[in-house]
Amino acid sequence: MNAARMEDGMGRRAILGGMLGGIGAAVAGGTAAAAPANAAAAGHGGRAAPRPVAPVNQEVAARFGPEYKTLPTASAGVDIEPLIGMTSAEDVAARRKAMIDYIWKGAGLPSARPTVETGVTAPEFASLTGVRRIDRLTVPLRFQVSAKVYDLVPHRPWNRRLALYHNGHSEPFDTMLRTIQPLLERGYRVMAYAMPFHHWNQQQIADPADPAKLLPNPSHRELPPWESADFSALTFFLEPLTVTLNHAQAAYRPVSIEMIGLSGGGWTTTVYSALDPRITRSYPVAGSLPFFLRPAAPKPRPTIGDWEQTKEALPGFYAATSDDFLDMYVMASLGPGRGQLQILNRFDECCFNGVGHRVYQSPVRDRVTLLAGGRPERGRWDFLEDATHDDHTISPHAVSVILWDLDSTNVTT
Repeated sequence: MNAARMEDGMGRRAILGGMLGGIGAAVAGGTAAAAPANAAAAGHGGRAAPRPVAPVNQEVAARFGPEYKTLPTASAGVDIEPLIGMTSAEDVAARRKAMIDYIWKGAGLPSARPTVETGVTAPEFASLTGVRRIDRLTVPLRFQVSAKVYDLVPHRPWNRRLALYHNGHSEPFDTMLRTIQPLLERGYRVMAYAMPFHHWNQQQIADPADPAKLLPNPSHRELPPWESADFSALTFFLEPLTVTLNHAQAAYRPVSIEMIGLSGGGWTTTVYSALDPRITRSYPVAGSLPFFLRPAAPKPRPTIGDWEQTKEALPGFYAATSDDFLDMYVMASLGPGRGQLQILNRFDECCFNGVGHRVYQSPVRDRVTLLAGGRPERGRWDFLEDATHDDHTISPHAVSVILWDLDSTNVTT
């Protein structure tokens, strides 16, 4: 470690040391990290039941080697605390502004609203029950691209909470439907999103060198030619969320907005909940690992991520977040009533598997506790390692934990 790095790390420790002293010995001793459910209960009027737990699926675990049970060598000697750049509310605000400035090139979050078609037929959601109406929201983007979002209105009385579900790159709809169904049954209004150029968003795109020429539906790894000094292709991923939330706030004013995403949708959930504090609770599933742990994911090969998920493809964007996702986890968790539960599957057949996350989950949780002043109603972060299966999915157990967290979070109007 060079002298500058050592000095920087010591400076951060000094800041955090002062914060710890102000919060009290209980947090300094690790009480908040050891019992996040109890802390949350104290801040939200108590919980009707403890958080659901499930044992490791031993039949599945027997098929995997020791690399799925032990910390990877990539984590050896890594001091997580100085890698988290957020030490104050001012840090969060500045980092959020840097992210927004990169994506929208200094123009700020878009204020536009989508076009709305009311009462459409959407075959993708035909198997859902308890849907009174489906609206289709269309968000025009650059290069003759648009995004479609489906707004599902529940049959039962609306609980005034809006849930966003963001699917991944090629994930089938079964996980989406299995997750949305109980939300509708609880009275949530649900907006469903697909990744750009996937599922119902497959489409042509204008050639950046010749806007009159349309090119075939691109993969995300083919997007670099559209990235320029005055345009970021990240808007294809993130602007649909901003514009549709503008509509929701103007049209029916939800009291809270929760976001759930799988895989690429988990990445989107991580990024968007960090940059837009309108997201109240977020649940990114199999969506990210800090960059230093990416090569350590054991199966089927090191998890690198698609174009939008790599520091090499977007150094200007990830430089705005200390080159890592750790800051985003903190940013997504802070604010009145806000919080995040990150979920990774230990035996995931695709992405971000293993147990490397164990090296950062306590430091991130503790940093959020510190910055929230030890008050979970001002921000909390937690983690679920799901070892009940070996699929790339949101498992029934994970859904039960998400629902428990939502059910036990009181929202006032």
